[in-house]
Amino acid sequence: MKFLSVRDLRSKSAQVWKDLPSERELIITSNGRPIAILAAISESNLEESLTAFRQARAVEAVASLQRRSADNGANNLTMDEIDAEIRAVRKSRILPK
Repeated sequence: MKFLSVRDLRSKSAQVWKDLPSERELIITSNGRPIAILAAISESNLEESLTAFRQARAVEAVASLQRRSADNGANNLTMDEIDAEIRAVRKSRILPK
């Protein structure tokens, strides 16, 4: 996997587009930190690539929620405590008639 700075992407964009199909993906960095992935796709695999990308983002979102849950102790709630939380939120959402 090749890393490329934002500056190099700007100044060498023609070469980047030429090399991308053979590289398959490039990691774009800013100040040495990864900020984006540039991936080669084609018309024939556009939908599959988008689906895979969205699935990966969803998996990361779930993992992040699980980490935050463990950090604040919510991963130790019993089913009764979870049900009580759900009831409280639902009750607070009921609009007056």
